[in-house]
Amino acid sequence: MFKGETLFITGGAGFIGANLIKRLVADNEIHVYDNLSRNALHLLELKGHPNLKMIKGDVLDFQNLKAAIPVKTTMVLHMAAIAGINTVTKSPIRTLEVNMFGTYNVLRALEEKSLIPNIKRFVDFSTSEVYGVEAFNASERSPSTVRINGEPRWSYAVSKLASEYLAHSYALQHGLCIAIVRPFNVYGPGQIGEGAIRNLILRCLRGEPLEIQGEGNQVRSWCFVDDMVKATILVLTCGNAQGESFNIGNPRATLTIRSLAEKIIQLTGSVSSITHVPRVPDVELRVPDISKARELLRYEPEVDIDEGLRRTIEWYDTQLSRGKE
Repeated sequence: MFKGETLFITGGAGFIGANLIKRLVADNEIHVYDNLSRNALHLLELKGHPNLKMIKGDVLDFQNLKAAIPVKTTMVLHMAAIAGINTVTKSPIRTLEVNMFGTYNVLRALEEKSLIPNIKRFVDFSTSEVYGVEAFNASERSPSTVRINGEPRWSYAVSKLASEYLAHSYALQHGLCIAIVRPFNVYGPGQIGEGAIRNLILRCLRGEPLEIQGEGNQVRSWCFVDDMVKATILVLTCGNAQGESFNIGNPRATLTIRSLAEKIIQLTGSVSSITHVPRVPDVELRVPDISKARELLRYEPEVDIDEGLRRTIEWYDTQLSRGKE
């Protein structure tokens, strides 16, 4: 952990950002720039916190974004993005604009305000989808792949890969201290919007049928949000992280979508049944190799799937009892 830093976080009101802020806000000044389309931060009891400032804005609005970055900023986390299969498929143009031009705007704003020499670490949040349809024990040196041109599903991966290249280019040309994180299927309390585990849990708690695509034999490794937050803090502070990309996930928590659905039914004691719906373009296999994060960051995921699901189920159950989701 660290103290006394000034962080500027785009997309900080989102699921991962909110959990990260919860860990850091007591000892650091945090400025969140977010359009609040998915506001998980409001679920925390942080309103009026003296160390937290919220600025509502879009990363495509360059002038507003530039003005929002404090001159004393020491760390930047770029988390703002369009994500979620349904959202990306419906809005591929906006996905490309936000994920590419948004990154460029943040980097250009730092350059124009002459803040780059003061930034101890710029962390760009990318995605495991840059590895393509099949990624088994994918390492950071594994080739990045994209699918058929014109399929909206893959505009997210393409735009995130472009975002990585932009960050690396600013490191090369301007000396910005960067690091890239590639999260693998993060879940946990506070997740809103799209999310497979969120949707399955809510349906189970309501006794509704669970819909899975095809036979449900797509494979995923699930990372509990606390482990993601821990890894992000290590990326921000570890000298070995500079200029590197890191897979962040939990290979131990690997199972098929069908097995995940069955496990959630069991843990919730639900009467929900499983129904099968037609397949859409999707990732078949996604399991990370996290040996680089282990070696350079001393990162090790701690929360296994059963424990993570229990905590997450408890949180959603409480939210439903309060008339919330």
